[in-house]
Parts: sequence; structure tokens; C-alpha cells
Amino acid sequence: MPEVIFPGPDGRLEGRYHPQKQKDAPIAIILHPHPQFGGTMNNKVVYNLHYAFHKMGFTVLRFNFRGVGKSQGEYDQGVGELSDAASALDYLQAMNPNAKHCWVAGFSFGAWIGMQLLMRRPEISGFISVSPPANMYDFSFLAPCPASGLIINGSGDRVAPPADTVDLVEKLHEQKGITITHEVLDGAGHFFENDHMDTMIGTVDGYVRRRLTETSR
Repeated sequence: MPEVIFPGPDGRLEGRYHPQKQKDAPIAIILHPHPQFGGTMNNKVVYNLHYAFHKMGFTVLRFNFRGVGKSQGEYDQGVGELSDAASALDYLQAMNPNAKHCWVAGFSFGAWIGMQLLMRRPEISGFISVSPPANMYDFSFLAPCPASGLIINGSGDRVAPPADTVDLVEKLHEQKGITITHEVLDGAGHFFENDHMDTMIGTVDGYVRRRLTETSR
């Protein structure tokens, strides 16, 4: 899988780009957890999400936010990271102008950034939000949430307590015209250790495939 360097708002950004042969393949961008707590594009959850989307026929890009790995710049409290994500999506779209669908997936801090990107980019047709840290960040900007998606977390998550995720989902459920699917994996922690990773990826796979079937009818 080729390493790519593309322009970001604060210098070069480093990514991994995994294209499909089909020119009209759907595209997906994968966002990593918090840069200041060891989050990179090679995080296990991010890595597994990347390959899950590729196996489903997506052209996929994951990348390092500013100040991580070979990406230039420095941590910017989420403001600059959102701009990084927008630049990554621009790059992905420029490489794949005929893509039929566009999805965003994020883990933890990346889930928060992904949901903000969703609000800014109407072309995003679906999202995956893994372990969203609703206890640490304000998600009230999702008013209304513009696309349907999957929120998935573990019942044993000590980083982002499940009760806060339930509150987030309930607020989103009140909105008309979108469907928020919420899956709680029994016993799973924030990082889906042990066998929980396979279960989480399987849940994401099932959800995305179902959505793709619905939109291609």
C-alpha cells in the first residue's frame, strides 16, 4: 500500500492510500485517536477499519494528523486537525472524481473530528463513529446530523463511559430523516482488546454492506 504525502493547511501530511481498480469505487477516510496520547494512523482500530473498508470495495485513505509521524505542524486542539481531515478528503476526492459514495470513519478523538467533518461536507453519505468520547468533547454541533451512521462502543469502556455515548445517541435519535444505529459490544473496552476487535470490525462490515446494498437499489 503506497505511502502518500499530500498538502495540508499547515504543511505536508503523511498517509496510507489503498485504491481499488474500479474508477467509481466508493471512498472512505479513516481518522486516528488523540495525537497527544499516542494516537497515530497505525493504531490497531484505525488499521483494522482501513482494511475492513478496503475489503468492502472502498478506496481508502488514513493519515497522520499534524505533528504525528512525518506530518508537519503541531497539535491544535482539534481545530487544525479538522482542517487536516478536510484536506485529506479533498486529496482523496481529487484522486477519485468518479466515486459513488463517500464515508468517514473515526476512532475516539478521530470520531469527534469525523462527526465535525460530516457537518461540513454534504457529500459524506455515511459515517462510523467508534468509541466517541462524548464525555470529553461537545457533540452538540450535530444539529441536525446530516447523514445516517453507526456509533459503536464497548460496555467496559473506561475512557469514554457508555452512559455518555447513550446520551449522545438519544439526542441524535430525536432528529428526523436520519437513522443512527448504536451497537454496544458487551465487555469491550475503549480499544476493543482481545477478541472484541474482530466483533467490532464484523459489526462495522455488516452495517456498511447493508447500507451499500440499500443505496444501490
